[in-house]
Amino acid sequence: MTFSGRLIHNEVLISSVVGWTVAQVLKTLIDMWLNKGFKPERLVGSGGMPSSHSATVCGLLTSAGLCYGVDSFEFAVSFVLASVVMYDAVGVRRETGKQAKLLNMIMKQDFFRMNGEEVQESLKELVGHTPLQVVVGAALGVGMAFFVHGFYL
Repeated sequence: MTFSGRLIHNEVLISSVVGWTVAQVLKTLIDMWLNKGFKPERLVGSGGMPSSHSATVCGLLTSAGLCYGVDSFEFAVSFVLASVVMYDAVGVRRETGKQAKLLNMIMKQDFFRMNGEEVQESLKELVGHTPLQVVVGAALGVGMAFFVHGFYL
């Protein structure tokens, strides 16, 4: 079997990729609806509803459980990875976004301008997630893993 053939038959990988892709498309559609315009960055960007990070790792976790069992090494590693990623999304990355928002507000003050121009570009504010965004992303990832698993039966 060819390399690409083996990749296509890797249910765990496909579940993860499908979870990420569906989350990114939904995130873009939700952003378009809320902001009345298309931003191409949303197709690959972080932050927003639903969490594509959570969808990816929960697709991986669920698929590993379905393929190898919940008592397997693959499931254990996936569980630890999913826990760290989702904790980071709600904790550290969310706080980073809050700090970036505050710093951007400070940088807009006249004190930080030279001849009316900003000294530095704005920092990216949308990097983390609310707990709801993580939960919805996780549920999406689990659902996509079951959906993909149905094709491999």
